[in-house]
Amino acid sequence: MIVLSENARKELEAYFADKERQTIRVYLAPGGCSGPRLVLALDEPGDEDARFEQDGFAFCINNELLQQVKGISIDLSYLGFTVTPEVPLPSSGGSSCGGCCGSCGSHQ
Repeated sequence: MIVLSENARKELEAYFADKERQTIRVYLAPGGCSGPRLVLALDEPGDEDARFEQDGFAFCINNELLQQVKGISIDLSYLGFTVTPEVPLPSSGGSSCGGCCGSCGSHQ
């Protein structure tokens, strides 16, 4: 259910190089102009979570969220980790840079 890219795996290995490995939660964060998005955080799994091991790392995700997204891919970009659902999340209905907060686009 979780696919971890080589670059993401290397980044996680570097992060945990001098720390005890903890469970990594995949969760739904509220979004601004683009709507909600999947993100990562260190957290302990709960009773409502599915748990996975991938490339030596432990992941957890809420069962209901997992049913919605079916699976996820974790990669690395210049902005950090990108978490892409197999089934796209519903958008907020607005455009990705329609001026909801005025900071998305380039304004002169």
